[in-house]
Amino acid sequence: MTPSSDSTPFASLLVHCAPEWNAYCQHEFVRRLADGTLPPEAFRHYLRQDYLFLVHFARAWGLAVYKSRTMAELRQGLDSLKAIVDLEMDLHVGYCARWGIPEAELETLPEASETMAYTRYVLDAGLRGDLLDLHVALAPCLVGYADIARWIEAQAFTVRGPANPYEDWIAMYASDEFQAAAQAERDWLDARLAGQNAERLDGLTATFRDAIRLEIDFWQMGLDGA
Repeated sequence: MTPSSDSTPFASLLVHCAPEWNAYCQHEFVRRLADGTLPPEAFRHYLRQDYLFLVHFARAWGLAVYKSRTMAELRQGLDSLKAIVDLEMDLHVGYCARWGIPEAELETLPEASETMAYTRYVLDAGLRGDLLDLHVALAPCLVGYADIARWIEAQAFTVRGPANPYEDWIAMYASDEFQAAAQAERDWLDARLAGQNAERLDGLTATFRDAIRLEIDFWQMGLDGA
């Protein structure tokens, strides 16, 4: 996947982090999701840790509420927090149950080191910086999963439908609803990145690159858990 060559500020951020972004979006875990050959236990390991990630993702949006300086920003953070706590968590718990992972197990899971590294990095970026720093650290997840779903759909080796046990996962992130949410985040980032000076952009690029590297490690964790 080649990051967009358009001139928007977020697209420029992607271009500066193209090697890491491609390694993330085209990781072996993603490729094997696409063709249906990912070992089921690798996917279960990923699902378990992704539950823990969602817990900390919700905390990050809680931090976004605290970091907000306008009512619009506060409402955005609150809406995202409520979407995770009131909707996404229930959906994830139900999806895990279909893969043989009961809710009681999710509530007592130990965190993998990769999960701790990634989630604490995002929270630290938000604590150290402002709302833009936090959004940039979160972007590889929301924007990245949307890009990954589109990349999967474009590959000749991708298997869709009942023949692929991961069809529901692909369809969820390829859905119009998720793609629209990711585009809204791109638009938000474009508006805030515009006009930042070179030193500020260098710092945000470093944050974004590090977050992508931690996403890559999260995929690898899934593979290694098979």
